[in-house]
Amino acid sequence: MKKNIVIYGLIAGAIVSILMLSTVNYLSHCEGNVDYDTSMLIGYASMLIAFSLVFVGIRNYRDKFNEGIISFGKAFKIGTMIVLIASTIYVIAWLIDYFFFIPDFMDKYATHMLDELKASGASQLEIDKQAEEIARFGKMYKNPLFNAMMTYMEILPVGLIVTLISSLILKRKK
Repeated sequence: MKKNIVIYGLIAGAIVSILMLSTVNYLSHCEGNVDYDTSMLIGYASMLIAFSLVFVGIRNYRDKFNEGIISFGKAFKIGTMIVLIASTIYVIAWLIDYFFFIPDFMDKYATHMLDELKASGASQLEIDKQAEEIARFGKMYKNPLFNAMMTYMEILPVGLIVTLISSLILKRKK
């Protein structure tokens, strides 16, 4: 079971990290307007693609190592472990990329958010209030522990939802 979890976790982690790194680094080197909404959709789509390996990993364990039988709890445990491995790889990849290669990412994103707020016709008071919140968050985001927690909060829910659905679909009693 452990080998199955590790293999599928590593593959899912590699997929989601490579797709995230290529998207983020492409966007950080683009001149002009960057479509952050589209890049967010691409990011979550890449998570779903990578987490499809949760389904495959649970099914593989059920069919090849457990005689075609698996309880919801066992399937959920296997899926959760795959998700934790993949998510940890994703978080480590993001931390390395953010702190060593694109430390200005948050500044660019903050500028984008404030530009959108201005374009929407927000009052100067709203813009100033949002700018203060963004500056506070940006300062906290420079802390690697806070950054890692926020990155886990980005990917873990997606993986757990995929795990829940996969476990419900794949459970099989005698």
